[in-house]
Amino acid sequence: MAAVIPDFSYETDLLERGTLRIVGVDEVGRGPLAGPVTACAVRLDPERIPAGLRDSKLLTAARREALFDEIMAVAEVSVAHASVGEIDALNILRASHLAMERAVQALGADHALIDGNLIPRGLGCSGTAIVKGDAKCLSIAAASIIAKVTRDRIMVDLAQQHPGYGWDSNAGYPTQAHLEALQTLGVTPWHRRSFRPVHNILYQENSVSH
Repeated sequence: MAAVIPDFSYETDLLERGTLRIVGVDEVGRGPLAGPVTACAVRLDPERIPAGLRDSKLLTAARREALFDEIMAVAEVSVAHASVGEIDALNILRASHLAMERAVQALGADHALIDGNLIPRGLGCSGTAIVKGDAKCLSIAAASIIAKVTRDRIMVDLAQQHPGYGWDSNAGYPTQAHLEALQTLGVTPWHRRSFRPVHNILYQENSVSH
C-alpha cells in the first residue's frame, strides 16, 4: 500500500472560510517511562512550505534534523511540555493535552488541527481532531517533526546526567535495556512513577525495605 502523502487541504479549507491563524499540533512521548511529554504547534506559511514533510516516524533522524531547521526558518513554531510530575498527577493523556494547550496558546491560534481523535479542552480556540493527522496534514506533520526532534534532544541531554538507561538511543521508551537498567540502577527523578514498570520497582523496593 502506498504511503499517504500529507497535503495542505485542511488548512486551505479553513483559510477559504476566513480563518486566519491555523496551527497543526502534535505531541510525542506518551509511551516512554521517563522524561516529559512534548507538544508542538506550527503555523505554516502557504508560500514557504518545506518540501518532504512527513509523519516524523517515517523519516530518518538525519532527515528530521534537516527538516527541523527548515521548519524553524519559515514557520511560526511553539513547543511546550508537561513534566513528569504533571504526568504522574494528571495521567498521560491529560498531561499530553496540557502540553498541546500550552503550545497552541503560545501562538495565539484561531483554529488548531490536532493529531488524534480528541480535542484538548483548554485550547483557547476551535479545533479539529484528525486521526493519523501527521500522515494527512502538512501542519501536523511539521509539528510532529519539531516535537520529536526537541524531545529526543532533551532525552540525549538527560542521558548524560543519568547514564546506563540508554535514553540517548531509546528516548525513555521501555526497551529491554532500559527495563534491565531500572532493575539494576533503580528509579531516577525523571522516571514516571505512575507507569507500571516504574511503579512495580518502587513497590518492590518498599516491600524489601519494610
